[in-house]
Amino acid sequence: MINADQRQPAGHGGYDAELRRHNEVLRRACGIQFRDRVLDIGCGTGQTTRQAARTAQAGGALGVDVSAPAIERALELARAEQLNNVAFERADAQVYRFPQERFDLAISRFGTMFFDDPGAAFANIRRALRPAGRLVMMVWQAHDRNEWDVAIQRSLTGPEGSAAVASAGPDPFSLADPPAVTGILEAAGFADVTFADVREPMYFGPDVATALDWIRGFASTTETLNRLDPAAAARALGRLRTMLAAHSGDKGVRFDSRAWIVTARR
Repeated sequence: MINADQRQPAGHGGYDAELRRHNEVLRRACGIQFRDRVLDIGCGTGQTTRQAARTAQAGGALGVDVSAPAIERALELARAEQLNNVAFERADAQVYRFPQERFDLAISRFGTMFFDDPGAAFANIRRALRPAGRLVMMVWQAHDRNEWDVAIQRSLTGPEGSAAVASAGPDPFSLADPPAVTGILEAAGFADVTFADVREPMYFGPDVATALDWIRGFASTTETLNRLDPAAAARALGRLRTMLAAHSGDKGVRFDSRAWIVTARR
């Protein structure tokens, strides 16, 4: 899975373009109100935070992320848009000392799957919410329900790459199982946990060359290719290119995906 501060190939549009359809679903699910104070977990370069701030004009939004380059870019974009009710902090939501009972809503667009201790992280987020505050987050469903990840992994493995792929990177699907996630959230003090199925396309670029450049920037792809010898890496890239060509059409290179909108109350 990619990082929100991944370099952007010319013509791609970046992480926000990749998740444009998902973002619209999340915005509707959040239902942000005019006076809300919003906490955005794993905000990346801040698109979701800035959108929240524009809606919550009499409230505001705070975005947090562990990536310094992403936060720096988020601040630049907020200044360019002259948003006065938005702030960003480089912070780990597992341990950051948020003001207690400050926020009406905590949101996240694929920003909660990589906690070392999800129980501690969600308990910390809950403490930042006001009584009856809400959590609304989007997370991936299981690997085998996400065509984009299945296709990339199959292309990288081939006959020589399975061991390299198996050991690469953190798990973006760590919050895919509803009973397990419900247990984590309830143990952290949340109630009324619900899951809504989301099926929207992933956009990897307008053409095969751009999409290949984008996917090569994924942390998991880079780690896998680095574990292969040069000849095997070249073969893996060839398989990736062929696979992307098969998914290229009038609307660019697109893949099916499945996610959950998870909601809960403090």
